[in-house]
Amino acid sequence: MNFNGGTVYHIYNRGNNSQQIFFNNDNYLFFLRKLKKELLPFCNLLCYCLMPNHFHLMIVTNEHTNDLNLLNKGIGVLLRSYTRAINNQEARTGSLFQQQTKAKELIDKNNNSTISYASICAHYIHQNPLRANLATDLAQWKFSSYLDLAGLRNGSLCNQNYFLTLQE
Repeated sequence: MNFNGGTVYHIYNRGNNSQQIFFNNDNYLFFLRKLKKELLPFCNLLCYCLMPNHFHLMIVTNEHTNDLNLLNKGIGVLLRSYTRAINNQEARTGSLFQQQTKAKELIDKNNNSTISYASICAHYIHQNPLRANLATDLAQWKFSSYLDLAGLRNGSLCNQNYFLTLQE
């Protein structure tokens, strides 16, 4: 993945063969702690949703990071270390995630607007639990940034101020 400074991206991946990647509440929390450690030095997290068999992140890369390859390496460390932990926990071996993590730059090519497309993407990310019938209300799914961004939880993982500027 190639990243540009000061750019918004939608990053996502799913379990190999669409298999489950989160098995209990502690798995979700461990993933978020590793995400904070490995990615946030190079970007701001704008929103996220962790689902039983996949994840979505919306980030904005740091404007002044000298080496955005470090973000790429951080994603690799996050996924490898999480895979090792799950393989140990579940007494399994092999790849947990699909080989290619996707990173889509969020620019509407028609009008060169990041704002409208990022807003649509954030809505898509937060709607995942409803579409999967895991919740009937967005506030019911606790492994999403929706609660933080809606002011229903005091989370500090996401850069809420930056996120709100993209929604204006």
